[in-house]
Amino acid sequence: MVLALKYRPKKFSEVIGQEATIKTLMSSLAKDRLANAYLFSGLRGSGKTSTARIFATALQCSERKGSEPCESCENCIMANENRHIDIIEMDAASNRKIEDIKEIIEHTKYKPSRGRYKIFIIDEAHMLTKEAENALLKTLEEPPPYVKFILATTDPLKLPATILSRVQHFRFNKINNDLIENYLIKILAKENVEFDEEALRLIVKSSKGSVRDALTLLDQAIAFSKGKIDLDSVVEMLGVINPEIINKIFIYIK
Repeated sequence: MVLALKYRPKKFSEVIGQEATIKTLMSSLAKDRLANAYLFSGLRGSGKTSTARIFATALQCSERKGSEPCESCENCIMANENRHIDIIEMDAASNRKIEDIKEIIEHTKYKPSRGRYKIFIIDEAHMLTKEAENALLKTLEEPPPYVKFILATTDPLKLPATILSRVQHFRFNKINNDLIENYLIKILAKENVEFDEEALRLIVKSSKGSVRDALTLLDQAIAFSKGKIDLDSVVEMLGVINPEIINKIFIYIK
């Protein structure tokens, strides 16, 4: 399994770099003060979809005490295996038409089969057509009490104000390089892979604040290197041949 999937967070405590957002979501769960709809926006790989799934799992958890999902009840197990019948995910990049939204609206008419809620996670929500957005408006504002919407997007400015006014908006930050570096160090220890510090920092720098991109590059580096991730192999892997770029990288590394 690729590292981005193997180490995908399954609990709020495993999400890095989004402390304020996670604290607010956990507090809303603990106090049972829940909105009808949420919007998670931010850079790719910043944890939007992972957090949406954790939040959905926590909402469905039948043994939850506080905020974290228990991970052991039937609802948690099904959610973590992406087979919970009451958690419906849709990628709006490929399912963006009004017909797709009408199908979701039809689903909202039926109560959940296994969990407490029927939860709809719509990824890349800014890709919906105007007609689809308009069809979603009324349901976002006044869904049945057992329905929750979680929208995720890399470009919230493309969403109309009418949708933004109907959701609780959480902005996911670009993740600090030091946080990503420490996270990768822990993963390399678990994977029993040796590395040079300079090589790892180059991978982190190239990820541009995206944990998913950092893990993808780390996967490539492990495959590309011969037993140990070193600077020469990472430079070659990334194709960094411009002397000016290399100088900037070495300034960062130092």
